[in-house]
Amino acid sequence: MIKKTLTFSSLILAALTSNAQEVSHPNIILFLVDDMGWQDTSVPFYNNQQTALNQRFHTPNMERLAQMGVRFTEAYACAISSPTRCSLMSGMNASRHRVTNWTLEKDQKTDATSSTIALPDWNYNGIQPSNTAGLINNSTPITSLPKILKDNGYFTIHCGKAHFGARNTPGGDPATMGFDINIGGGPNGAPGSYLGTKNFGEGTRFAVHGLEKYHGQDIFLTEALTREAIANIKRATEMGKPFYLYMSHYAVHSPYDDDKRFSNNYRGRYDIQLNDTLNEKEARYAALVEGMDKSLGDLLDYLEENPETGENTIILFMSDNGGQGLNNVRQGRANRDQNYPARAGKGSAFMGGVHEPMIVYWPGITKGGTQNNQRIMIEDFFPTILDMAGINKYTTIQTIDGISFIDMIKSPELRRERPIVWHFPNLWGETQNIEEGYGAYSAILKDDYHLIYSWETGRNRLYNIQKDIAEQTDLSAQMPEKVQELSQLLTQYLKERKAQRPTLLSSGKLLPYPDGSEN
Repeated sequence: MIKKTLTFSSLILAALTSNAQEVSHPNIILFLVDDMGWQDTSVPFYNNQQTALNQRFHTPNMERLAQMGVRFTEAYACAISSPTRCSLMSGMNASRHRVTNWTLEKDQKTDATSSTIALPDWNYNGIQPSNTAGLINNSTPITSLPKILKDNGYFTIHCGKAHFGARNTPGGDPATMGFDINIGGGPNGAPGSYLGTKNFGEGTRFAVHGLEKYHGQDIFLTEALTREAIANIKRATEMGKPFYLYMSHYAVHSPYDDDKRFSNNYRGRYDIQLNDTLNEKEARYAALVEGMDKSLGDLLDYLEENPETGENTIILFMSDNGGQGLNNVRQGRANRDQNYPARAGKGSAFMGGVHEPMIVYWPGITKGGTQNNQRIMIEDFFPTILDMAGINKYTTIQTIDGISFIDMIKSPELRRERPIVWHFPNLWGETQNIEEGYGAYSAILKDDYHLIYSWETGRNRLYNIQKDIAEQTDLSAQMPEKVQELSQLLTQYLKERKAQRPTLLSSGKLLPYPDGSEN
């Protein structure tokens, strides 16, 4: 056993050199960032080298965590917030839980409209506690991840953004989903304001609640949430219980309020990727990223200062979808610069919409400063976290699609070849640019190939993401056999989960599956 007098830095060295020692119920922190692109960090996640975009951002604590643990270079999530969060909480692929677009108000869809297709009746009320089965329309009742952890002795803390259940439903309140503590979580997918001087948006439907003691103070939301998270870690320690902290930041989602602690670091700064000076929005965005990183650092500092807790705490870092790819929000050429070298961004089927930064630190298990290119999908976190917690006997009312990646952490040389599937038969409100991967789509990633099917056009596009990460060369005409193989595999996956399909407005008929079949 590592002595309590060791510093957290010493623990890193111990993790590199000691035999792996698992604790039956370790503390677990899942640090989830909102709308953070895979390149919005100074940590390289592409070819093990810093890109020009990496050089824009200053994330020393992500660098610190990466030196402690392992970077996953092929981690994926849904392209929109609520589907990702529902998959995380349930272990289900979006095609199964059917919360396929973002949620907000009870019984209200959030889709844009179309003149050609009618969208299926998706679960716009979100996920709900298991005891609501049959009581709330357009929702998916689940046995949630925090509920299982709580039932097995964990003190469960929700801190920040929830966005997995609609307003005025039980699932809109994280306290109904198995969390002992809910700090700031509700149905809203963004804060009304990041500023304590504006009471974090009090009086708007995007207000962040539960932080009233900070109202009127000159404090940024990211900082207030971090202070409350650490206070509740202390509370769990005093109770003598292992904790699960879901540190789910609103950052780096808009609005890009001015985090004055960091924004002057970027104003007027020349950027080599853009070949231009950062504009005000981009400067504020970079400050949001640095403020998020400061939160991570505060948590790492606390664990270093309290090694009896730190030596038994696993940290997982992830983002919920790709970074914004539109130039009305971010600087640069739309769908090209914002997540470069990947194409497009949040809401798109292209890599810029679904490729995420991910890091795992597990004391005594992970080897510091390493890289793992095993593919991970967001629903995999559900069984993995339960495995990490030593919880092997549990039942759920839902079918689990996720696969634990615990073996991939312990034995990085292992390979798990399985396809990853995305299903978005919806219309995101911010753009309907089908050419850039938006609109209603389904997609599959297998081996080197990424197939994207547009429900509106019936078109399949094929890309080799190993040779063409920017997805500029459509190979569908050159490789019809590969298109047939992947479209059939994608169709089979969707049929097995009874995934919903759009219909053609002119005829009322269901649109064909990716392989062309109609039934």
